[in-house]
Parts: sequence; C-alpha cells; structure tokens
Amino acid sequence: MRTLARSLLLPGLTALALTATGCSSSPHTGAAAPAAPASPTPAADGVSQRLEVAAAPQDASTPAAVARGGAKGRTEKSALKVASYDAASGRAVIADAPKAPAKPSKGPSKDPSQAPSPGGSPEADKPVAVGDVIASAPAPGAPNGLLAKVTEVVGKTDRGTEVKTASTTLASVLNDEKADGKVPVDPSAVSVEPLMKGVTLSWAKSEGLKFGPEGAKLPLGNLRLDVNAAVDTAPDAPASAGASVSGFVQLAPRVEFAYDGAPGGGSGPRGAFLGMSGDWSSQWKLQGRAAASTGAPKRIPFAKLHSSPVIQVGPVPVVVNLDLTCYIQVEADGKVTVEVQQDVKGDFTVGGSYAVGKGWTPVSASNVKSTPVRAAVTASGRVKGALGAEASVGLYGAVGVTGDFAPYVRGEAEAKATASSDGKTSLTGSWALYGGFDLSGNLQLQLSLFGTPLFERRIPLGSLNREWPLASGRAGQ
Repeated sequence: MRTLARSLLLPGLTALALTATGCSSSPHTGAAAPAAPASPTPAADGVSQRLEVAAAPQDASTPAAVARGGAKGRTEKSALKVASYDAASGRAVIADAPKAPAKPSKGPSKDPSQAPSPGGSPEADKPVAVGDVIASAPAPGAPNGLLAKVTEVVGKTDRGTEVKTASTTLASVLNDEKADGKVPVDPSAVSVEPLMKGVTLSWAKSEGLKFGPEGAKLPLGNLRLDVNAAVDTAPDAPASAGASVSGFVQLAPRVEFAYDGAPGGGSGPRGAFLGMSGDWSSQWKLQGRAAASTGAPKRIPFAKLHSSPVIQVGPVPVVVNLDLTCYIQVEADGKVTVEVQQDVKGDFTVGGSYAVGKGWTPVSASNVKSTPVRAAVTASGRVKGALGAEASVGLYGAVGVTGDFAPYVRGEAEAKATASSDGKTSLTGSWALYGGFDLSGNLQLQLSLFGTPLFERRIPLGSLNREWPLASGRAGQ
C-alpha cells in the first residue's frame, strides 16, 4: 500500500471572520449588561454621580479609601494606609500614608491651616472608628488588597492604630454611586513564570518603554510570549517527523468593571459587571507526528502570568486579580504527519453581569479571524493543535470569573488503496483543514463581593465552539 502524501499551499486563502456570542447576546456594554444599564441618578445639585474608573497610580503609598460609618455615611479619600494586616485574626494596623516631600516655600506661610499641629492631626489620633469600611491597595499581609469593616478599635501602637476587622462588600463603599470603565493592564506589571525551556517574554508599555527580544516590534500596551517546545512524538515515527510547536501569543488585556448602586445605598447594587477582555493574536506552527492521545487531549502549560492591577473607582482603590496560564494542547492518533502554520487575530470577553431581579448572567464573546495557512498533511489520520490560555479574574484575591480561550487548527487525511487482478493499483484519498476556537468558563461564588446575593453553584459561561473550513481536497492516482 502506498502512502498518501499531499502538500497544500494556500497563499490566497481569504481571511475568515467569525463572531460568536455565548449566553449573552452581546458583550458587556453597560453597568448591568445584558439588561440595559440604568441612567445615572443626578445628585441634588444636578451633577451626575458616575465615578471615573481609571488605573490607580503605581505607588506603594497609595492611600486607602474609608467609608465612614454612623451619620457621616460617605466614602472619601484619606491620608491613611494599611501598615499591616493579619488574615488569621482579622487585625490591621492603620497609619498615616507617606507624604510627598513638600516643595520649598518662597516665603513664610500666612495660612494658619498649613502650620503643623502640635498635637498631631485628629485623623492621626483616631483615624478610623467602629463601623468604618477600609478599601486598600495591596499592603503588608494583604498582597491582594483589603476590603474590611472595622469592628473594634484596639488602641494605639508604635506603628499606628490597631483595629479588628470583618469582611464586607463593595456595596459598603460604593453605596449608590455608579461607575463603568475599561482599564488596560500595564504589561510591565505582569509577572511571568516560564514552565518550560524555550519561553521568552516581551512587552511594550504606553510610555514607550520596551522589554525583550520582540519589544521593538510590539504595539504599545501589548505583551508577548514566544515558545518553541517539543511535544511527544509517535513511537514509530522517523527522526525527521519529530513533533514540536513553535510560535507566539500576543495579548493586550483589559479589566472591565461596572457598578450601578441602588438609590439611597440599599443592600446592594442594581447592576454590576466584572470581566476581562483583550486583543489576541498568535502565530504558531505544529509539525511532525504527534503521539496518540489517550483519554483527554494532552495539555502542556508553558507559562503562568499574574497581575494585580489596582483600578481607582472614584475614591476607592479596587484590587483586581488576573491570572493566565498559556498552554499548548495536542490531540492526535499518532498516524498523521503534519506541518501546519496559522495566524489568528481577534478578541475575547469573559465576565459576569448582574441585574437586580435577574441575578448573575455569564457573558462570553469572541471575534476571531484566521489568516492564510500553509500546510502539509501526510498519511491517514487526524490531529488537532491549540495554543490557548486559561484566564481568571477576581477581586481582592477571590476568583470571580474563569475563562478558557483556545484558537486551534485541525487536520485530517484519509487514504484508500485498491488492487485489481491485472496487477494495477490505485490510491485515492481526501484531506481537510479546519480552523476554530473553543471558549468556556464559569462564574464563581466570590462575585458576591459586589454585595449581591450568593449563588449556590458555579454558573457556566456556556461552551462556545466555532469552526470553519480552511481548505480541503481529494487526491487520486
């Protein structure tokens, strides 16, 4: 029997576009998507209560926000920071935030309010009271930030005021405010842990700073992981058919945050949204004869990425936790030898949307384009290769949304040989290549940090799978 060997060159393949939407009919566009967001309620003076959502300054001395309890009932920026926190006991020490050096004065100040107070500031003497809520950026003992309510003021120490705290929600600091924004993640603040050899990192920051071998080529705000790794080769494959995956993943992730407070504060928001979106591009090559998969497809993580961006929602620093694990996944029968190269560009959104009366609804969407492919398929068999990422996004260290985005290419070939009594033989066969992506994930219980009701189980985003043909044909001899 002769082996089917077919090389395909597709220089003029038209780019294919696919828009897919999961449980939500559209990506997040408002504070309570998919329901229409409520209009901001104007204050008594006619000024909208919508808060600005922006990246917080990358400064360890970023002060905490304090929601005053009792009759004050307002959230304000403060000159305070969390000097230390013990998660086991819930005790924290609150102190004055470091002050920027004062600019030299050209003359004596005539403003008595600028004169130093001999007894210290009232806030320094008693910075917080029982009932106050503290929202803090990452601090000693609280690497994921702190959102807690003061239950007892223990007393003064040489480091500040010690307090006992209990967990609380964003509703206790955002009250009836409204906020909606998308904040790009600073690629230079992303930590990367390579999980195999042959992984390199590059990024280009908006201020023009660049890092890594591909930094000069990256669009601003992007980070890129290059990988060149061997995968298990079929035992009977020749040395020339060694299996490997090479290429890169390029991301520009964004945090999406929205909050629509109930009038008068209420017991929780009317709407909320938390999610991650981003531009995605990858160019990768799968070649050789991959070993047969047994059971589930073999997934090979090659890098873990982590970032804890602090977004400033009005006076409140909100700590968002992002984690991504980039992986290669190969599914094969150990029979087919391939050389497939594909460029993928697009975007994705995963998140959770809350509307009062409807509860939490998953949001997942993707728009992916596959560019021209060069491929060679030899012998009979099937293979599927993906270069994807598992992502999670949460608040103050608690995971709220997980998503798995995996663009892939799939190839298959089939050969059939026949022989007649006169000694003549013939070989016929078919081949096909497909592009596609899988998008799946879950909403987690911890989304109740918004101040919304608990839900008893994970809510699946719904598994999206879209596939489109790249090329196919038949061969005969």
